[in-house]
Amino acid sequence: MSDKPVIIGFGELLWDLLPAGAQLGGAPGNFAYHAHVLGAEVHIVSAIGDDDLGQRALDQLRAVGLDTRFISTLKTHPTGTVPITLNANGQPSYTIVENVAWDMILCSPELLALAARADAVCYGSLAQRSPVSRDTLRQFLAATRPDCLRIFDINLRPPHFTSEVVLDSLATATLFKLNDEELPQLAAMLGCASDEPEVFAHLFAHYPLQTIALTRGANGATLVTRDHRHDLPGQPPEHLADTVGAGDSFTAALVTSLLAGHSLAEAGTRAIRHASYVCSQPGAMPEMGAFLARAK
Repeated sequence: MSDKPVIIGFGELLWDLLPAGAQLGGAPGNFAYHAHVLGAEVHIVSAIGDDDLGQRALDQLRAVGLDTRFISTLKTHPTGTVPITLNANGQPSYTIVENVAWDMILCSPELLALAARADAVCYGSLAQRSPVSRDTLRQFLAATRPDCLRIFDINLRPPHFTSEVVLDSLATATLFKLNDEELPQLAAMLGCASDEPEVFAHLFAHYPLQTIALTRGANGATLVTRDHRHDLPGQPPEHLADTVGAGDSFTAALVTSLLAGHSLAEAGTRAIRHASYVCSQPGAMPEMGAFLARAK
């Protein structure tokens, strides 16, 4: 591995259309941003439409230093959007618009060459709702080196996943990340009891996973291998701004720390600390300079 690990975020790039205005979102972009600020060579593999929202997405990603060479621009499909409305209590309801650009991520020789360089690839279930992007992801993962860290961040967004997609993704992953709300849904797909030891045992017995990361928001995280378990306490933020992108920032900090040679427990602690700071700032891609200077 080079001094800078090559890390890939694969999947959806979209705009959350909030009452207060549009906000760039999508787990791969959030993950990529935090891996980038933590010093990795990062690439986002996605697609946008040939439209104003697509150009705004590229401009915003480039403004924070992200490489956009592997984000395709399509004339046939619009940039992804998620219209969001709030009820009287401020609770959101949303629809993830289908048949958009990131549903049509196409494979290419350049993409497979990038896969061969990757030290880590992070992907979820949402980007696989379309057979086109799902097939490209499978080809991409097949082209990675055996030692490439393949991170499946389950990121369940009903109704945009199937048990088949989830179980197939587990079969390609070496690191699996989920949160405590997703645990019972996963257990139902696996056909096992929803208590943690049962789920962990089933996963290690049936899939080639090396590590499982279970996050619990402010209550910390549990990191498990086939031989060890680390229950790590939470680090609540001094001030809670919002939790947008916190899970993605946790995954990015965990992965970059592992690739830098930190132990699993230390990587998890660093990831919790990173995500906690993100929760203290508005949005998924806050300026991280002050935090990183203190964290050194």
